[in-house]
Amino acid sequence: MTTATETRIYECMFLISQGEAANLNAVVEHIGELLGKGDAEILALTKWDERRLAYEIDKQKRGVYILAYISAPTDGIERIERECNISEHIMRLMVIRADHMTADQARAADDRDGLAAEAKIRAEKAAAGEAEKKTSARIGAPDPSEMLKKDEAPKADAPAEDAAKDAEGDAEPATEDKASEDKAE
Repeated sequence: MTTATETRIYECMFLISQGEAANLNAVVEHIGELLGKGDAEILALTKWDERRLAYEIDKQKRGVYILAYISAPTDGIERIERECNISEHIMRLMVIRADHMTADQARAADDRDGLAAEAKIRAEKAAAGEAEKKTSARIGAPDPSEMLKKDEAPKADAPAEDAAKDAEGDAEPATEDKASEDKAE
């Protein structure tokens, strides 16, 4: 017979969006906070997979799965599930009992170092992507912010341009009149 304070090993599968996965360190910290609210001890944490979802969830077509093995009291699981449902960072959560594993087996699956390395790589890619956006040439429509800059510069010199156009305008009819006079003769 189980009591509410009995501690068991659970397997938790967190589904997060690709946008959230861009900042993987923050997601791992958030998951740690959520599990801490249920008095859970994290035995193992690893990125399981990144996949196309069978159906859209919150307008997301792809998601990243993070697998955690935890040791938690049975009454703490309800709190963890409730906190994950409230969380804006977690799309879905599935928790099952892992009676088939011992704590040592669960710890053997730990890949927090790999998660930290991947988080670092994702952060570097995001920083490189931001730098590339600022320096790369664009094909297609110009950036609206750059259009404003281009439009604002001529407005400052507008009287000089208007005078130049007027001077050209005065010269053109004279040449047209002269050409039509030459044809008439």
